[in-house]
Amino acid sequence: MSRKVVRTSKFRHVFGQPVKADQCYDDIRISQMTWDSNFCSVNPKFVAMIVDASGGGAFIVLPLSKTGRIDMSLPTVCGHTGPVLDIEFCPHNDNIIASGSEDCSVMIWEIPDGGLTSPLSDPVVKLDGHSKRVGILSWHPTAHNVLMSAGCDNVIILWNVARGEAVVRIDSVHTDMIYSACWNRNGSQILTSCKDKKLRVLDPRKGSVICEKDKPHEGSRPVRAVFVSDGKILTTGFSRMSERQVALWDPKNFGEPLTLQELDTSSGVLLPFFDPDTGIVYLCGKGDSSIRYFEVTDEAPYVHYLSMYSSKESQKGMGYMPKRGLEVNKCEIARFYKLHERKCEPVVMTVPRKSDLFQEDLYPDTIGPEPSVEADDWFSGKNGEPILISLKDGFVATTKNKEFKVIKSLMATTSSSSSNRQCDSAVREHRNPLPVYCVLMSLSVTNKLIMPYFLFHIQEVQALQNELRELREMIEQLTQRVSELESK
Repeated sequence: MSRKVVRTSKFRHVFGQPVKADQCYDDIRISQMTWDSNFCSVNPKFVAMIVDASGGGAFIVLPLSKTGRIDMSLPTVCGHTGPVLDIEFCPHNDNIIASGSEDCSVMIWEIPDGGLTSPLSDPVVKLDGHSKRVGILSWHPTAHNVLMSAGCDNVIILWNVARGEAVVRIDSVHTDMIYSACWNRNGSQILTSCKDKKLRVLDPRKGSVICEKDKPHEGSRPVRAVFVSDGKILTTGFSRMSERQVALWDPKNFGEPLTLQELDTSSGVLLPFFDPDTGIVYLCGKGDSSIRYFEVTDEAPYVHYLSMYSSKESQKGMGYMPKRGLEVNKCEIARFYKLHERKCEPVVMTVPRKSDLFQEDLYPDTIGPEPSVEADDWFSGKNGEPILISLKDGFVATTKNKEFKVIKSLMATTSSSSSNRQCDSAVREHRNPLPVYCVLMSLSVTNKLIMPYFLFHIQEVQALQNELRELREMIEQLTQRVSELESK
């Protein structure tokens, strides 16, 4: 008579627990859009949620400490003219958030410390390049100011956000709608799943396909895919009989999955969240009332079921807190922000331990907020590994948030002349020992732009005053001319 041996794992007893009612965010009208995105993004400072809005799209950004009932008059981020479909905080600056919308645009916003005090309608940068709605956004994990967007026009664009430029446009690879797109750990590859039933690993800078897998799941419902440990790929999808499945693949041998497990017959798309520090993947189904979690290891069957957190209310979206925002003294290994119809409820995943001391086996060094490579260098071909930090004393920022600087004219242009770039670069890096000032005047009169640029040294203040006087006179003349035209 053989005895079944239980697999040893320090995560076997991980349990999920919702926070108390007074620590939830109540009376929020979560968006009713049927789009399969997270609808929520969170970092150690803020939680952002897409909300219902009339006359366009909006989302709210709350400081984590602002719990309880949220006032209906709370200011929103409301610059989009169509519903917002996806939002994501920048991993290198907790005050920067990107949003994609049905109005085909991507906007970058800067949230002041302490949250919004008035509605925010003017983005720091607006990125136009898609011809259909933009439903997927993902910041590069190690390169500063690199953003990936995917739209329903079957196009992936890689943006240099600081310059407001679409540097790489991948428009000939996908033949149908893109279901998911994500980076690997150091951002040297992109993984996409598509409605044409293909899984693709792409070289982001060349826009070429490294390898692809046809029909990772037999069903016709959407497939989601993420990179996990050692470059392997975890997918969630549906069988031909509409049963939900989870599978693990080795891109070096895409023929057969390392493992394929059937879960249940629910219809919601499973959103995977992978924690590279613990090797745990959390599967959150839209419309489900549960979160399943599995441990991914090197031994068969590779994806080991751990447990399931269940509740009464179904989830409309889910936010996932970065590791540096967790409470390590409580052995918290993950925190989700579960969206209900009218509220957001944090759910804490904990490893039961008796000791209050720092548990080094639960918290290896994790990815910090510091980027390892600049955007221009990354687009030129340089890769950067994540810069790791220790959580032993809780994460404390030793350096200021990576400042977000827009290296472009204040007008909404998609490219800058080389002379303007040199001017911006000189001001930004302070190469000149003398103080350098760059004044940009932009006047828009009947769609004609008058954009004089002045670059001068501090000794030429007198000349500047004369030029300003002339400009004031020019503005008065133009204003008078506009009034005359309007009266006609």
